[in-house]
Amino acid sequence: MKVLITGIAGFVGSHFTEFFLKRKNIQVYGIERWKASTENIEHLKDKIDLYDECDINDIVSMRDILKKTTPDYIIHLAAQSFVPTSWTAPAETIKTNIIGEVNLFEALRSLKLNPRIIVAGSSEEYGFVKKEELPIRETNPLRPLSPYAVSKIGQDFLGYQYYKSYGMNIIRTRAFNHTGPRRGESFVTSNFAKQIAMIEKGKQKPVILVGSLSAKRDFTDVRDMVKAYWAIMQKGVPGEVYNICSGRTYAVQEVLDMLLSFTKKRVTVKKDPARMRPSDVPVLLGDCTKMKKITGWEPEIPFKKTLEDLLDYWRRKL
Repeated sequence: MKVLITGIAGFVGSHFTEFFLKRKNIQVYGIERWKASTENIEHLKDKIDLYDECDINDIVSMRDILKKTTPDYIIHLAAQSFVPTSWTAPAETIKTNIIGEVNLFEALRSLKLNPRIIVAGSSEEYGFVKKEELPIRETNPLRPLSPYAVSKIGQDFLGYQYYKSYGMNIIRTRAFNHTGPRRGESFVTSNFAKQIAMIEKGKQKPVILVGSLSAKRDFTDVRDMVKAYWAIMQKGVPGEVYNICSGRTYAVQEVLDMLLSFTKKRVTVKKDPARMRPSDVPVLLGDCTKMKKITGWEPEIPFKKTLEDLLDYWRRKL
C-alpha cells in the first residue's frame, strides 16, 4: 500500500509519518518544498521516499511525482496554515491553498489516477457561529472571518466539485484545533510553551506576551487527530465532509494557566497588540457524531498530557 503525504515535514505530516511507519506493508512517500525545513522528519528520512523538488504550486513537478509514486492514498496537508499570516499575505494563502489543490487534482486526472484522498479542511471555515448553533455540525453555515478560512472553504468545495464532476475519491474533513509536540511556534499553544521554556532556561525575561485570551477552542492531540484522519480515509464516504474534534472547549486563558502550572517560574503576562487579529472567531466547539458513527474513533490523550508533552518538546529543543 502506497501513501503519499503532501506537506510531510509539517506538524501533522511528521506525526502521520511516524504513525504509518509503525505499520507493516505501507510505503510512505512525501512531498516537501525545495529548501523547506525537514527538521520534523530528520529522524525518519531514511525510512521514507522524500521528494523535495516538488511544489504544489507547480503542476508539472506535481505530475512528475504522482507518475513516479502512483499512490493508493493521498493525505493532502500542504498549505499555508497559519491564520495571522493570511492577513499579511492573503493572495499567497489563496494561491497556495486553492490553486495548489487544483494542481494536485488536475495532475491526477491527467494521469488517470484515482486514489482515495483526504482534503484537510479546518473548523475556521465555520467562522462566525451563533450561540444557538453550538456545537457545530457539518451542516452549519460557513461564515469565514479570515482569508485563511476562505482558502480552506475553497479547498473543501473543490474537493466536492471534483468528486461530483469526475468521480474522484475525495473525502473532506474539517479538523478543529490540534496541538502537541512539534507544533509550530507561531500557534498559540506552542508559542506559550516555547516562551515558558525560554524563561526556564534564562533566554527570555519572565514575561509572556499574549494576544486575546478569551477565544475558546476545541483541542485534540495531534496523535489522536492522525488516527482520526486514517479512520476516515478507510471508512469515510467520498464526497462527504466530516468534523474531527474532541467535543469540548478550552479558553486560551485556560491553556495558558495549565501550561504555567507545569513550571516553577513566576512570570508576568503582558498583552501584545501585535498578536491581536482584525477579527477572530470567539468559539469553536465541534460535533463529530457523524465521523464517530462510522469509524468508532474517540480521542484518547488527555489535554493536560498534550500540553505537558508540548512543553517538554520545547525544553528539549532549546
